[in-house]
Amino acid sequence: MTRDPKAPICVLGTGLIGGSLLRAATGAGYRAWGYNRSEDGAQAARADGFDVTSDLVGALSRAAESEALVVVAVPMPAVDHMLSAISTYAPGCPLTDVVSVKGPVLAAVHKHGLAARYVGGHPMAGTSESGWAATFPELFRDAVWAVGVDEGTHTEPWTRVVRLALDCGSVVVPVVAADHDRAVARISHLPHVLAEALAVSGASGGPLALGLAAGSFRDGTRVAGTSPDLVRAICEPNATALLEVLDDTLAVLNAARDSLRDNGSLAELVEAGHDGRRDYETADRWEVTNIRPGDHNWLESLRDAGQRGGVITALP
Repeated sequence: MTRDPKAPICVLGTGLIGGSLLRAATGAGYRAWGYNRSEDGAQAARADGFDVTSDLVGALSRAAESEALVVVAVPMPAVDHMLSAISTYAPGCPLTDVVSVKGPVLAAVHKHGLAARYVGGHPMAGTSESGWAATFPELFRDAVWAVGVDEGTHTEPWTRVVRLALDCGSVVVPVVAADHDRAVARISHLPHVLAEALAVSGASGGPLALGLAAGSFRDGTRVAGTSPDLVRAICEPNATALLEVLDDTLAVLNAARDSLRDNGSLAELVEAGHDGRRDYETADRWEVTNIRPGDHNWLESLRDAGQRGGVITALP
C-alpha cells in the first residue's frame, strides 16, 4: 500500500512553534489538529478556524485511529508527560518533536518504549513572542529544520518528518542528537545567555544608557525579550554542552579584557569575530541528492553529509 504523502498531523502544544506548524501544515494541505493544555489557548486557535482541543486523550485517540504523525511541541519539562500519554493512547504512531534539545528527548523516548517510531526534529526558527497569538505559517519559510539520523531510525517515519519540514518551506539538515546539542549550544543557547547578560549590563547603566541605546543593543538583546521560563526550558536541558561553550567564551572574553588592560587593544577579538561572522555569511550549503532513505548505510551517509554542510531540499 502506498502511504498518503500528506497523512494526518497531530500537534501537541500550540504555542509559537507548534501553533505555527499547525498553521503551516494545514496551509500545505495536511489534515491537522492540535492539543493545547490551556482551554483558553485552544479556544483562541478554534476562533481562528483551527481544530485544537484541550482534551489530550481525545487528540491522541484520533491520532491512533488515523496513524497520524504526532508532533511533540511542548517545552522540555513537559515532554515526559506527553510521551507517557502517547505510549498509552497512540504508541503505534510515528513520532517527532520540535524541542530545542535532542539528547534528553531521545533518552525520554527510549524510556517510554517509543524509539522505533521516533525521529527527532528541531526547526531553527522562532521569535521572542510566545503563545497562539504569536503564531504564523511563514515562520519556517527558508529556515533550517534539523532532522535526526540517529542509529535505529526507520525509513518510513523519517520520510514523513522530512516531507513535513519541506512542505512547511524549510530545508533539512540531517544530524544525530549529540552533534545537534553541541552545535545549538553555540549558535542558539549561548546567544540567549549573552543577550541576558547584555540586557543586565545595559539596564545597570540607568536611564542615560538605555536612552542612548540603539541598533546594536536592540539586536543584541532581542531574545532577552523571551519569557524567562521559556529561556530556561530551552537552555537548561542542554547544560553539559552549554557549560562547555560558556567556558570557551569566558576564556575569549578574559583574554580580550587582559589585552585591553595591558595593551589598550581589542584587535585579536575584533579580528577573530569579524572572521567568524564572515564564515557564517559565506558558509557553503550544498544539496544532498544521491542518498535514498533505506539504502545501505543511508543513516551514516546522511550523518556525514549534514556535518559537511549538506541540506535536503527534496526527497529522492
